[in-house]
Amino acid sequence: GLGSGLPQQTVLLGGLAVFGALFAVNSSLHSYLIVSYAKEDGVSLDVGFYYMSNAMGRLIGTLLSGWVYQAHGLEACLWISSGFVLLAALISMALPRHAGH
Repeated sequence: GLGSGLPQQTVLLGGLAVFGALFAVNSSLHSYLIVSYAKEDGVSLDVGFYYMSNAMGRLIGTLLSGWVYQAHGLEACLWISSGFVLLAALISMALPRHAGH
């Protein structure tokens, strides 16, 4: 979108607005999924592991995006972010299906 000729500020703010809306939905979906996939006797352990992994991913993502931005610019950050979103989608498709869902 940034190379499309549209005003960069509009593209960036529009993308951030879409990201914010999807992030809100995704956050609540994660909470549902982690409880849904957790074993009955280990829900607290699974939820704790999820939050620990989430925090570690945010830390590593923040450091990585800062380095990529400084070394290669905003467009490279967005391409790498898109790659990670695609990777997460592919991994998510490999999750086991629940009977009846």
